[in-house]
Amino acid sequence: MTAIIETGGKQYKVSEGDVIYIEKLNVAEGDTVSFDKVLAVVDGEKSRFGAPYLDGASVEANVVKNGKSKKIIVFKYKAKKNYRRKSGHRQPYTKVQITSIKA
Repeated sequence: MTAIIETGGKQYKVSEGDVIYIEKLNVAEGDTVSFDKVLAVVDGEKSRFGAPYLDGASVEANVVKNGKSKKIIVFKYKAKKNYRRKSGHRQPYTKVQITSIKA
């Protein structure tokens, strides 16, 4: 069984046991989180699609870790004007493991 969920402005295709990295949630490690914005559920030959979300469907997950991704360098530069700005950014994330899909 697979489902398409929406969280953090992005959509993810998940199935039971998957480990995904999503936008940071305000949830402590070891807690469970429920995603109610389920767009579609596919179970073998049966498919259900929401408009835009499925009523009564949810996806349960355990929070494995909260962290930051690798640093990316942001470099702004204007030729011949002696303008250079260098900064870095580390995007926070939440690592979750999908435990069950209820449709």
